[in-house]
Amino acid sequence: MKERTNAPQDRGCLVGICFFILGLGTLLPWNFFMTALLYFQGRLNTTEWSNGTAVVRTEYYFNNWMTLLSQLPLLVFTLLNSFLYHRVSETVRIAGSLVFILLLFILTTVLIKVPMDEDRFFSVTMATIWFINSFGAVLQGSLFGLVGLLPQKFSAIFMSGQGLAGTFAAIAMLLAIASGTDSETAALGYFITPCVGTLITLLSYLLLPRLEFAQYYLDKRHQYEAGTTDELLKESSMVENSKPNGHSNGSVTSSPTKGDVVAEAEVDPGPEGPKRAFLSLEQVEKGQAKASVLEVFKKIWVMAFCVTFVFTVTLSVFPAVTADVRTSFPGSWDRYFISVCCFLVFNVNDWFGRTVTTLIRWPRKESRLFPALVISRVVFVPLLMFCNVQSRSFLPVVFHHDAVFTVVMALFALSSGYFIGGAEGCRDSGGPDDVLLSPGPVLRSRLVLPSAGPGLVCVCVCACAYV
Repeated sequence: MKERTNAPQDRGCLVGICFFILGLGTLLPWNFFMTALLYFQGRLNTTEWSNGTAVVRTEYYFNNWMTLLSQLPLLVFTLLNSFLYHRVSETVRIAGSLVFILLLFILTTVLIKVPMDEDRFFSVTMATIWFINSFGAVLQGSLFGLVGLLPQKFSAIFMSGQGLAGTFAAIAMLLAIASGTDSETAALGYFITPCVGTLITLLSYLLLPRLEFAQYYLDKRHQYEAGTTDELLKESSMVENSKPNGHSNGSVTSSPTKGDVVAEAEVDPGPEGPKRAFLSLEQVEKGQAKASVLEVFKKIWVMAFCVTFVFTVTLSVFPAVTADVRTSFPGSWDRYFISVCCFLVFNVNDWFGRTVTTLIRWPRKESRLFPALVISRVVFVPLLMFCNVQSRSFLPVVFHHDAVFTVVMALFALSSGYFIGGAEGCRDSGGPDDVLLSPGPVLRSRLVLPSAGPGLVCVCVCACAYV
């Protein structure tokens, strides 16, 4: 949405800060559970001694199940949210999701102090992951629709917050490890962090309606101003002309009842002189509904494919495979290896790749080279599998050294963030805004496509242990 000349100023950048925090909060559940693999594996993969040898009682394949039960609800509830969002109010979807996410984080924190056998702990943790990502999908889809009502720069701010969520979780884990306390106390401090973060996210959302700048763009009365789209007005004009009280000169008028909001727009002048159209808010919303998801898809299918493929390649190996890479320098470094070389390196470079796209756009999204480079990222899958992933059954280890794994992870994350940031910049180049009156539903529809591919692929990939 283009910034309006008579819009108030974002004083103190408060709206920008709120959307940055909201972006950060949307991915806290996924990142904090993903980064805490050492804690969960420590509680699940316990060993028993039999005749002097260590025997693992049960192998739970936590990485695989966590990825699977994170992506499936993301797929299902993103789809549901995209098609049923008009049946549940925005406040209920966003604030309600944040409240339930907070309660589930509190439950996870409390369970740290609760003794529990491995099977029950695994079941409770998997159920928590399912529900927390379900609410996260609703939250993310709703916030994409919300930020789409504001100028383009706020979408970039929102996505920057999302990009830093993983870095935030990785740093929290490193601090917990470096604290030198026992594993239970370190885990307690680690999971208290997202509780506080989710609470701050909820307060940021509740603050938005009280800020003048946000009120101006989020108020329904200002969404349908003059010149937003001629296509919708022409379509509505044709509908009105077919009615008994329609006007043959092409002007569309309605007699709004008390409390209705009327939107006025200029239509291109015809041979009979300039024409004006007066549409009630209800009429405009009906016209907007006619612009279906299919029409949006026709406009964005190439970029939707690119985003979907990037996420598919990324989530097929991260973290299910990369979190099981072992260091070639055992010792004290072993405690920090995965947190630094896997999670921190990935998230920092992913955020940097997204940020670079605000300065550099090569190749252009219209170029055939863009999807070709996106597809070429599939080479990272075998490269990461040839690293020191343990345990393995068939493929040999080709890259033993930690430096090789770190460099591959950095390039893997940098390319992921760069292509996601490049493909997501649809609105600033005349994308589907000419189809829908408001870009909010566009972003909501675009979110379905990147979620569907990775979700389905993870069902297949995570069903298998390893090659």
